[in-house]
Amino acid sequence: MTEDDPLEDFDRRTITIDAVAKSVYVAGTGPAVIVMPEMPGISPHVARFARWVRDAGFTVFVPSLFGRDGAVPTVDEGLTVFKRACVSAEFRALAADEPSPAVRWLRSLAASAHEECGGPGVGVIGMCFTGNFALSMMLEPSVIAPVLAQPSLPLDRPDETDSGPEELEAVRSRLEAEDLTVLAYRFRGDSFCRAQRFAAYSKALGERFVGKVLPDEAANATTSPFFEHVIANPHSVVTAHLVDEAGSPTTVARDEILQFFRERLLAERTSDQ
Repeated sequence: MTEDDPLEDFDRRTITIDAVAKSVYVAGTGPAVIVMPEMPGISPHVARFARWVRDAGFTVFVPSLFGRDGAVPTVDEGLTVFKRACVSAEFRALAADEPSPAVRWLRSLAASAHEECGGPGVGVIGMCFTGNFALSMMLEPSVIAPVLAQPSLPLDRPDETDSGPEELEAVRSRLEAEDLTVLAYRFRGDSFCRAQRFAAYSKALGERFVGKVLPDEAANATTSPFFEHVIANPHSVVTAHLVDEAGSPTTVARDEILQFFRERLLAERTSDQ
């Protein structure tokens, strides 16, 4: 986790949707799961999580949305990526009740991945900057297993979401009609994803929103310079701050997420065995 990851065990594709081309790293077999990277990009920790998803029986799609793919995030490089994304019209990091335009591209990616991989639907997980995207992607019918890991947008309004009332109502209706749930995780002391944000989601989605809060002391204290000096608090539940030891709260959270994907995406296969 301290050296750049060449990502050589992934198939690097260039996927163009609505005249917008992005690199997407693909690996594995089985139903599709889209792993959206956290700020400042596809770090070795994000790649490690994607491999866990792959090894759990899925085709993992990791879109490159910002940063240098495979890089260990340094302070200077990470800050540059972070500041650029904050003012980008593609992400609208400071806009409440407005889904980022990048979500439209990601919804189309989900539809394409489902067509390619089959199965009952697609799983998605967003982290940090992309955490909220996993919920907005539920407007794509193929998305049936959404996970929000420390959803951090809008950055300046901790008690709001970047989904408008109409979108939240549409998602809630779908959750109830199809008996679906949303999983979400955060550390208790995370200053980027506070308790108020989970409360806003709970109010909008009711019991279909399953928010889980981990104690700060469960976070890995040794991580990359960007997370140590810029993030500077427990934040990334299944990547940079995960303690890869049996029984650790973060490893339990990872296993819960993988099991969530299995139950939703491999249910048909399991019932046939």
